[in-house]
Amino acid sequence: MNDGWKDEEIRASVEAYLDMLHKERNNQPFVKKQYYRELAAKFGRTEKAFEYRMLNISYVLSLKGRDWIFGLKPARNVGTNVAAEIEQQLDFIEGKKSAPTVVFDMTVKKITPEELRQKPVGNVRPQTTLTEVTQFSRDPAVKAWVLQEANGKCECCGQPAPFVDPYGSPFLEVHHVRQLADGGADVISNAVAVCPNCHRELHYGGGAKTLVEKLYDMVSRLRR
Repeated sequence: MNDGWKDEEIRASVEAYLDMLHKERNNQPFVKKQYYRELAAKFGRTEKAFEYRMLNISYVLSLKGRDWIFGLKPARNVGTNVAAEIEQQLDFIEGKKSAPTVVFDMTVKKITPEELRQKPVGNVRPQTTLTEVTQFSRDPAVKAWVLQEANGKCECCGQPAPFVDPYGSPFLEVHHVRQLADGGADVISNAVAVCPNCHRELHYGGGAKTLVEKLYDMVSRLRR
């Protein structure tokens, strides 16, 4: 049990969420309330309860730097047990393994300024944990081509690369506009070269969706 929610309820919620996300990515029509209605009938909860659970799933995805469904703005009022279960179910349903990070990031956000008045001791010898993760096989030629096309300037903000690497090349990072974790393709029509600041904003920024639309308008090779 997680805050009164059974594992099968959370699993069904994540499955429904991912189905809606898939349809949104492929411009297929769907009605969110219909999903809530079906879940409510199956498990005996209110439609509103499942709608709010979807907002929690958006929050977990946002902490992982992934895209979330338009109109389901992340809601952070979720317990760590439920958040951890959502993260595990995402991996299970998508058939992937990722390093568990959500509980740690939630804990960071909950620490108050008052609690930080005294400097934390930290860990002199942090413990290590071996974790299996899923990696995508990428084409190095795609990355090389996109970096060459950018010619040392961020394709998002338009500013020069913030520094050069040890070999004197401008440092930019390649970002997949539709992320590989969301079924995006590793092709030049789905990849941009961006500065580290824009890259983090594209993953974690509150205005990431607006930034993505800006990229589609500015970079002519991108295809939805």
